[in-house]
Amino acid sequence: MGRRDASSMAGAGRTGNRVKGRKKTKQRGPEWATGLKQLYDSVIEEPIPDAFKDLLSKLDDGKR
Repeated sequence: MGRRDASSMAGAGRTGNRVKGRKKTKQRGPEWATGLKQLYDSVIEEPIPDAFKDLLSKLDDGKR
């Protein structure tokens, strides 16, 4: 048998018919995912400590 790529199998078994009586809503992740995203975003926004910057510059100088 030949191999199928993932794109041809992505919709396998789906008919595209909606279940009667259910409204189509925007799918959201679990509640904890929102908090995790906020925590990640706040960590990304923190400045890099000077000691870490110094260490990175020493490592860069050693490569040259």
